[in-house]
Amino acid sequence: MSDANVPNGAASPGGATGPAAAGTPSAPAAAQGPAGAAEAGTGEPGRRVRVVLVDDHRMFRTGVQAEIGQTERTGVEVVGEAADVDQAVTVITATRPEVVLLDVHLPGGGGVEVLRRCAPLMGDAERPVRFLALSVSDAAEDVIGVIRGGARGYVTKTITGTDLVDSVFRVQDGDAVFSPRLAGFVLDAFASTDAPPVDEDLDRLTQREREVLRLIARGYAYKEIAKQLFISVKTVESHVSAVLRKLQLSNRHELTRWATARRLV
Repeated sequence: MSDANVPNGAASPGGATGPAAAGTPSAPAAAQGPAGAAEAGTGEPGRRVRVVLVDDHRMFRTGVQAEIGQTERTGVEVVGEAADVDQAVTVITATRPEVVLLDVHLPGGGGVEVLRRCAPLMGDAERPVRFLALSVSDAAEDVIGVIRGGARGYVTKTITGTDLVDSVFRVQDGDAVFSPRLAGFVLDAFASTDAPPVDEDLDRLTQREREVLRLIARGYAYKEIAKQLFISVKTVESHVSAVLRKLQLSNRHELTRWATARRLV
């Protein structure tokens, strides 16, 4: 079954319909915040915001749905889900939500490609679709890329449910919302007239390999990386091997020095 999910009567790439099933697991720690127990706050009385979740990890989408999607309490109505670029464009076009929670790294071209293909919806003067990036990555190039693409903000997956609800409503109102320290990346990028230098070595790596590279360089164990990125330990090992091969490095110590020298940590 496709991971795409839209309400009854709306088109879906895989034919799946309806909201998340009842009895799904509670939100993972990444969706709940550092303590894993924050309860999503309540929006302003009578206010509603229609949201689409775009993330290639079903477990994370289920967690976010459970955390913020109790409409009577939070004011957030999750009207669709998608797991890759094509599904996202189809679901967003079919449901026309006020806000899209968008992962940066997606099969099919990433969040930037979703933004590019949804540009007409963002530019609709009467019913604009606004995007809030929700990602595990806190890399400057990821933040700058989606903001240049038209997203109204960028928060990391350590955000609490309460803060995420607040961020969604603020984006609906047209505000710009960022996790602490990420706003500095945007200010620096747009204040500078110089294009960032091209790093041919770094360009050889996929987005996922860059994520694994940074976490390895920060001293994370394979199990910790797997948990944070919602992938298996074996997949982490495969990414590390690919990174070492592409960068012609021998071990994680050399990898850490390489990343530190380029200020990627």
